[in-house]
This record gives sequence, C-alpha cells and structure tokens, in this order.
Amino acid sequence: MGAIRVLFVDDEPGICATMPAVLEQHGFQVTAVSTVDKALTEITSHAFDVLISDLNIGQPGDGFLVVSAMRRTQPLCVTLILTGFPGFETALQAIRSQVDDYLIKPAPVPALVELIKRKLRERTPGSPSASKRVSGILRENVFEIAQHALQSMKADPVIGALTLCDEERIDHFPLVIEELADALDLPESSSLPAGFADAAKVHGEKRCRQGYTIPMLAACTRMLERAVYQVLHKNLLAIDLSYFVFDLIRINETFGIQLELVLRSYLEAERRSA
Repeated sequence: MGAIRVLFVDDEPGICATMPAVLEQHGFQVTAVSTVDKALTEITSHAFDVLISDLNIGQPGDGFLVVSAMRRTQPLCVTLILTGFPGFETALQAIRSQVDDYLIKPAPVPALVELIKRKLRERTPGSPSASKRVSGILRENVFEIAQHALQSMKADPVIGALTLCDEERIDHFPLVIEELADALDLPESSSLPAGFADAAKVHGEKRCRQGYTIPMLAACTRMLERAVYQVLHKNLLAIDLSYFVFDLIRINETFGIQLELVLRSYLEAERRSA
C-alpha cells in the first residue's frame, strides 16, 4: 500500500505551513490548500484517503462545503474537521453526524495521527450524498426562518417600536418563503411563480396600514433574507451543491424583485390614503 494521501485545508498560514510538514514526517503524503475553491479543485482532480479541514475557511462553516464535496465525490475518504469553537454545540452536533470525527484546535499531533490511522482501519463508504435542494430546506424550516426574522425585527429600535403583535409582523412570511422555494424549483429562464406579484401587492398595502416606512420595508426584507441564509448555513451538509450557486443567485434576485413590487404597492396605497 502506498503513502496515505491527505488533503489538508486551513486558511491560517502558520497552521497550513507547519501541520502538513509534521504529518509528512509521519509518512503521510499531504496536499495543503487554504481556500474552498482550491480544495474543490483538488477533490475533483485527485484521489485522497483523508480530508482534514478547518471548520471556518474564510467564512464560518465553509469547511462543511468541503466535506460535502468530498463525501459526494470520494465517499471512502475519511473526513475530519478541525474547530476552534468547542462550545458551539449546534455546529458540533452537525459535525458529529456528518463527518468521521473532529478535533479541537490546536490538535496534538500524536492524537491526530492515531485518529487518522484508526479511522482508516474502520472506514466504510461515507454517508449518503447530500441530495436536498435549497427549496426543500426552505420548506422544511419555514417556522425557524420566520422566528429568526422576527427576533431581528423586534430587536430593531425603530421596527420593534411599532405596536404590532408577533403574528402581524410575520404573518406573510410563510407565503413569501413558499413562493421563494417555488421560484427555486423553476428552470433558470422561467419567470416567477404565479401569484407572486399579487402577494407582494397585498403585503405592501398591509405594511402601509401598519405604519411602516420605506426604509423599514427595506430593512425587513434584509432581515428575512438574512434569516434564510442563517438556516441554509446550518443545513449546508444536507444541500446538493450542484444547484447551490444558482439557488443563491435566484434567492438574491427574488428578494430584490419582491421588494420592488412591495414598494410599488406601498406607494400606491399611500397615495390613495393621502
């Protein structure tokens, strides 16, 4: 059997320079990269026995993207995550369920070497490839998305000061999220789902009656969009990356169109009431 091939991914220059050298002293053949793009290039062009990835590469949770790509492309590869945040329980639960193991930085070299060897002896094909579209993740997490957005709205000193109950603040969010999911399921060249413009019209009129201003409308849209991205980040390992970039672009475009339609309806309602 040849040398064990390791892909090491970390954006900290010191670690990326020293850890591979130490692993090579223990007989491993190491390829070290510092970005997600370079990691994905290596995964699609070379075979590896082990992936060791930092949890946060450039952006928090980027290591999940690397793990997901490796699991889909090379299911026999042992996947290990390095994290400097042992108290982040939600992340650790996701890590435990989706990778072979994790280590807390700074990882002692003897423990890392022993872990690699043990996992190679025990390795079996990785968990099923991530297969969910972003639209499915959105539909499964409508309540969580709405609650994230609600918390942001109530924490805002201006929007939170409106005398509205929670239901009045977010009663239209489930429809917005469902229509967003429908838009993601359509071919790239398709127009938005039927009823999208009508729902935006109703939303604009309602916000006008509730005392929102145009800056508040824009802020609420940003809060809902941020809530969507929070939930997607939490579920990265379950997402089919084949559509991921397209879906993110479509989400951004759809929120922009929705805000434009809402503002148009809001201004019409404001003129009628003047």
